[in-house]
Amino acid sequence: MPGISGPGAVTRSTLRQQIADALRDEVLAGRLQPGQEFTVKEIAEQYGVSATPVREALVDLSAQGLLEADQHRGFRVHEFSPADFREMIEARGLVVDGMFRTLAERIGSARTAAGADPVPPHPRSPLDPWTAATLSGVRRRGEEAQRAATAGDLSVLIGYDLRFWRELSALFGNAYLADFLHRLRVRCWVCAVQHLRRLDDLRGLLWAGHTELVDALARGDLPAARAVVAAHHAHSLSLVDRLAGA
Repeated sequence: MPGISGPGAVTRSTLRQQIADALRDEVLAGRLQPGQEFTVKEIAEQYGVSATPVREALVDLSAQGLLEADQHRGFRVHEFSPADFREMIEARGLVVDGMFRTLAERIGSARTAAGADPVPPHPRSPLDPWTAATLSGVRRRGEEAQRAATAGDLSVLIGYDLRFWRELSALFGNAYLADFLHRLRVRCWVCAVQHLRRLDDLRGLLWAGHTELVDALARGDLPAARAVVAAHHAHSLSLVDRLAGA
């Protein structure tokens, strides 16, 4: 089937999820283009499996907004518009800001317990050991993402960026928000890659503020963290608007 280059077989223990993950990666890699159509039968033959787990995987991806189901023609890759992207960025910003408020409350509680001012003019309070250790691991992911962004390696960047934000969002203790943010970020990347992959050289064009964000959070500087995220959103909108009009 044109555009599909996944493995010829997958382990049968988690077929549904493996097929869904593989197809999502095909979309993010630009090998499945917006508007491209395919059937359950084509995917099943590609992976050498029965139709049932394939259909389930495609329904899952449709529920996530990455595919569209057509009763008579099968499935197609969803086409996102610049307006869609703007709304996703707005939603993403609201979710992240809510998470930061939760972290600010945690920092304030920790300072109060330690007998310090819960809301210092310039927050520099230490985080609890679990949060600090988690941020250390997230920072390593951020370093990889930053290197990929600087080098213009979009495929590597997407993988590390999704892991970075998924691990970072786990800090805030709400699995539903974390899952929602992850799905939003996947959709944002799906929308962006259709424009970014038209360029031969992405060096210097991709956002690379991952470690700056982690460092701000690690020292408890929530205003600085919010400023980094705001700059990230502005960068994303500006870049895709420019490429969409090119």
